[in-house]
Amino acid sequence: MRLKFLHLHLHGLIRSNNLELGRDADTGGQTKYVLELARSLANISNVDQVDLVTRLIKDPKVDNDYSQEEEFVDPGLRILRFKFGPYQYLRKELLWPYLDELTENLISYYKNSKPNWIHAHYADAGYVGVKLSKALNIPLIFTGHSLGREKQRKLLDTGLKINQIEKLYSMSKRIEAEEKVLKTADIVVTSTKQESVYQYSQYSSFSPHKAKVIPPGVD
Repeated sequence: MRLKFLHLHLHGLIRSNNLELGRDADTGGQTKYVLELARSLANISNVDQVDLVTRLIKDPKVDNDYSQEEEFVDPGLRILRFKFGPYQYLRKELLWPYLDELTENLISYYKNSKPNWIHAHYADAGYVGVKLSKALNIPLIFTGHSLGREKQRKLLDTGLKINQIEKLYSMSKRIEAEEKVLKTADIVVTSTKQESVYQYSQYSSFSPHKAKVIPPGVD
């Protein structure tokens, strides 16, 4: 069977080369992880196509690369950029009001050429992934990369109040999205056993039998 994968990585600046790692809080290790995972999948013999969907950005404050609607990375791998919300670059916490717009665009785009699997990275992509998976009847993989309940716990330990955390990080939306995607996902990829046992277990929707521990590699 020839396979087609759709990866959702909605925040951060991602392109095929010269990744801007560390530019801000949204351009960290997840960006490199997702790109290298997509590249590795595209190299597997029975994989026909890997699409990496992210956000289209037209903003003089960032490189023009991020305004390309389609970027061919390797044979069988492309980055597809969809506009949702304003053209300007926004930190991930400000994307929530625009995710339904992206979902509708993706349902329309893929309804006649469905992938075999959707893989959502982080809570915002999980929110879109749940709706897309149900609309197109496609199985869903989720990788949290980091989790809202754990981040909230650490922020409370620094002395921040719940209302401050909510204002800065839209934490209630994030945690709600994580609960829904953990309930819906067919597979949950975690990096370590500790992450599975002590972090994902904070969610009532998490089913340990769905968890697959796949440690990130080192190049």
